[in-house]
Amino acid sequence: MAKSDQFYFENFIAAADCCCSAAKYLQKCLTNYDYSKIEDMLSQMHALEHEADGKKHAMAESLAKAFVTPLEREDMALISNDIDDVADCIEEVLQRFYVDRIQTVTPEAVEFAGKIVACCDLLKAILVELPNFKRPKKLHEMIINLNHMEEECDKLYLKASLSIMDTSTDPLAIMLWREIYEYMEMCADACEHVGDCVETIVMKNT
Repeated sequence: MAKSDQFYFENFIAAADCCCSAAKYLQKCLTNYDYSKIEDMLSQMHALEHEADGKKHAMAESLAKAFVTPLEREDMALISNDIDDVADCIEEVLQRFYVDRIQTVTPEAVEFAGKIVACCDLLKAILVELPNFKRPKKLHEMIINLNHMEEECDKLYLKASLSIMDTSTDPLAIMLWREIYEYMEMCADACEHVGDCVETIVMKNT
């Protein structure tokens, strides 16, 4: 990799690492959930999301100044924005617990958080491999695996939505939990969007 290109790929990896940290923190919060500490949780989560924002802004500034970039400028900006969306989505999940005043957590929510962690870990691995886009076999395999993970999250969303209807008689609780599960599924969708963007860029450059 040319030294001048190194910043861009390292920025993607660092931004993805923020997403991984946010996902793992969400999992930790839900595994040991205590609503009385929700404001502290939100503060720590926002710090991680803000760090991801910083990576996006640094990328935008560099792209604006650069004469030559390793991939098309628009494609690199799209990847950067899509990674940032992942961090935003994860923060929004925790925000739902706050504004909906959720007092206890379902086992399905904890399971969902684990799957979001797995999606983010694979997303980071894809971005680590991205500099090798001219030899895309491994990238293709990882992107397919990420698509499979997103499908697992779709199935979990349905399972969790049915479960809350079976276990709760409170219409408001059912509505709030289905909304939370939808927000959690959106985290997996956001990871998949980054993978799809990488796949499109690989096809354009090989």
